[in-house]
Amino acid sequence: MAKLLLLHAPHVIPRFNTRATFVAVGALRRPLIANHRSASHLFSLRPSLSLSSRRFSVRAFDDSPTDAEKEQKQQQQQDNGVSGERGKDEDYPSGEMVFEKRSAWESFVLKLRMLIAFPWQRVRKGSVLTMKLRGQITDQLKSRFSSGLSLPQICENFIKAAYDPRVAGIYLHIDPLSCGWGKVEEIRRHISDFKKSGKFVVGYINICGVKEYYLGCACDELYAPPSAYSFLYGLTVEASFLGGVFEKVGIQPQVERIGKYKSAGDQLARKNISEENYEMLSCLLDNIYGNWLDGVSNSTGKKREDIENFINQGVYNVEKLKEEGFIKDILYDDEVISMLKERLGVKKDKNLPMVDYKKYSGVRKWTVGLTGGRDQIALIRASGSISRVKSPLSTPSSGVIAEQLIEKIRSVRESKRYKAAIIRIDSPGGDALASDLMWREIRLLAEKKPVIASMSDVAASGGYYMAMAANAIVAENLTLTGSIGVVTARFTLAKLYEKIGLNKETISRGKYAELLAADQRPFKPEEAELFAKSAQHAYQLFRDKAASSRSMPSEKMEEVAQGRVWTGKDAHSHGLVDALGGLSRAVAIAKQKANIPLGRKVTVVELSRPSPSLPEILSGIGSSVIGVERTLKELAEELTVGEGVQARMDGILLQQLTGDSSATAIITLLKDYLSSLR
Repeated sequence: MAKLLLLHAPHVIPRFNTRATFVAVGALRRPLIANHRSASHLFSLRPSLSLSSRRFSVRAFDDSPTDAEKEQKQQQQQDNGVSGERGKDEDYPSGEMVFEKRSAWESFVLKLRMLIAFPWQRVRKGSVLTMKLRGQITDQLKSRFSSGLSLPQICENFIKAAYDPRVAGIYLHIDPLSCGWGKVEEIRRHISDFKKSGKFVVGYINICGVKEYYLGCACDELYAPPSAYSFLYGLTVEASFLGGVFEKVGIQPQVERIGKYKSAGDQLARKNISEENYEMLSCLLDNIYGNWLDGVSNSTGKKREDIENFINQGVYNVEKLKEEGFIKDILYDDEVISMLKERLGVKKDKNLPMVDYKKYSGVRKWTVGLTGGRDQIALIRASGSISRVKSPLSTPSSGVIAEQLIEKIRSVRESKRYKAAIIRIDSPGGDALASDLMWREIRLLAEKKPVIASMSDVAASGGYYMAMAANAIVAENLTLTGSIGVVTARFTLAKLYEKIGLNKETISRGKYAELLAADQRPFKPEEAELFAKSAQHAYQLFRDKAASSRSMPSEKMEEVAQGRVWTGKDAHSHGLVDALGGLSRAVAIAKQKANIPLGRKVTVVELSRPSPSLPEILSGIGSSVIGVERTLKELAEELTVGEGVQARMDGILLQQLTGDSSATAIITLLKDYLSSLR
């Protein structure tokens, strides 16, 4: 059975609403703001050609609406921004946080709220909020039983702490991070916003890598211990190829990729990097490195060329970091705490009052006076690999399950509660059919009320497919997006079967019945032709829908499609996204399109379920053994049949199964084995 694959998102259950409030004021963007958060705003969207709604179909594939339907929907689409000429970045509100001091009455009411708060929401006055940023950071909400860090809760803690009179400042421990640059940008933005409250934010770094320092230098002060490691050596990007591995074991990939930059096919069939892939990865690396230099320059006040010269010295000792002014001082953690005690007037024999990330995440916004308004905006999160239905191996964090996400989208469309919706995407691709079905539902929602797509680390292939259905797309500078292209593969196992002495005979009816079934032989000429036509058709559908959604001719879209991955900054300059920023800007744009005054507070209602829950954790422990067995079985199936057309970024085989918690160990071993063969 063939299926189409595009991108990832989280397992979400409908009818479980977590309310959140959003209080940032969306001011109109000022021209040419000279700081690290607005440097990217110098890139404005290229004027695009306006397309008549006659060129746009809201149907799943190529079914065209009647003329009457077109005329009826045209005005609605233009009002909501579904079609017509796209605005420039400066036409959208910035969503920049404006810190508002409380009046005497508001402060009195706030004290009453804190008096009646539950014990677990009480914080000593003069406390320091401590947060340890390390490892993976998910874009999903986390339950109280979950370990790890959640970007929504990190950002919410910054906002709450800024307005909480009990919190004197923040002490950030920054350890090695394995999240993407989009999340790093979002956290850095919240550090800068927090500083507007006048409270301090102190950073402490043990291992100084490029991502860790990018966050640390945004703090008021950054400290490191004498034994800290410095890895400010620059940035690299790697591309892995399985062609040589398959050749050794007797597997012949037959890959049909549409889009010269669609490197997922290269991963399967090639032994080395192609010129197009090298060009694309070099461009991505230049963007990330340039953005890093600009951000560090704005935070430290140093010239960009001086920072680059420092990096090229290969500095490995922390003393040099202090000497050149990259950190404030060299202190152990206890010495930093003693310094904070002195700053806050705490006696030496007393402990510094602290509240950690976990406990403070349980403090409600209502407790610190951050109540939302009557107008509600729905927030739907889509994180991970995209699949159409829930499989036996699916877990709450398996990715985007289309049938569940569609149910959420429909509930928002049918509800009168929500004035607008935000689709938060952090996905590199997956099932193309699932992506198209979600595209259809998002498009229908966008015809009824404003929908804004907000991109996190990655929203490429299937992730971009979803986003292009929205009225406006917001991406971080370093979000990886685009990748408008497809790849399909089938594996011929003739040599492998010969090595192990296996003989396989196939009996079929129908000229093309063995297209995906007969893995013991290569394609016949007519089968290869059909295989290629199928991939080409899928690509044209994807490209043409992207062109219609972005109001540009297909020929123009072809120039930026072809499977190429772009950073958010470049995608913006090529018309693939509308504005640069984070979730706060997406909320501000949603307010603008819903005709809600920018100064009015709104309530953002989370429709995603925190995962996993305690019952799911206990269930996962009991099924871990059978989970490994199923994973091995599915891996064998993946190696035999390419599962149809895919539109995802790199990692077709290995990335698809790494999200299954019960199989992490076996997949890690497999990765190590394949790495040893290179």
